[in-house]
Amino acid sequence: MTFNDPGDAPSTGAPPSEINQIVPQSARIYDYLLGGKDNYECDRAVGDALMRQLPALPVMVRAQRSFLARAVRYLIADAGVRQFLDIGTGIPAAENVHEVAQSLAPDARVLYVDNDPIVLAHARALTSSTPEGATAFIQADLRRPETILEHPLLAATLDHDLPVALMLIGILHHVRDDDDPYGLVARLVDWLPTGSYVTIAGPGSDFDPAVMSAVAASAEQSGIPYVARSHEQTLRFLDGLQLVEPGLVPIQSWRPDVEGAPDVYGWAGMARKGARAQAG
Repeated sequence: MTFNDPGDAPSTGAPPSEINQIVPQSARIYDYLLGGKDNYECDRAVGDALMRQLPALPVMVRAQRSFLARAVRYLIADAGVRQFLDIGTGIPAAENVHEVAQSLAPDARVLYVDNDPIVLAHARALTSSTPEGATAFIQADLRRPETILEHPLLAATLDHDLPVALMLIGILHHVRDDDDPYGLVARLVDWLPTGSYVTIAGPGSDFDPAVMSAVAASAEQSGIPYVARSHEQTLRFLDGLQLVEPGLVPIQSWRPDVEGAPDVYGWAGMARKGARAQAG
């Protein structure tokens, strides 16, 4: 998901022409921090400024990406979920949701959502489904959930009678408080069927408040919203849901593949929507 907002772009056809190579965008900065090549000088300048405040930032975004893969594997193998709604997809990288999910369950179905034209340009890589499953991409904005929930591809890709895994990885800190991030997430959770899951990850303000404040200031100076949140503030996104063990923990500590990995400045967690959380 891009912030600054690049505006609307067509959902089909050739790569969009309105990709702005002068104004930095969060998806391309993230790509740069991951070592990708789909970024421009303006994005690299912001990424470098952020790393001056937090040199371990590339480690943090890689940890977040690894958490995404671990979460998908858990949802497939342990929770039995076969449907994913991934909002704030970003530029394709290693172990995209459908690749991880369909390697374990070929019938898995994934709907990707992002509002960045450069992600749309890579939509083919995000929609290379197995024959048994399905993948699709829509260009929409988390800050306007109705553009997601009312999009025809949502109903065409995901069966609302079955559980859905809502993935909000590395996106919520780009939504300012004035945009009502808790209300936005609650609207999406209301839509989820009973038995669905919500997975979140993002930077934590309480690991090193001075450093995270400096990172946020550098991002905001470039027009990129950046709101690191405390453990308590992050946990609030999962209000009314049943936390999956080990709860909301440092990103590297959520069901790690390798024990003893160093913690990074971020929180990660997952929760299940039970019958009592069902919207009435």
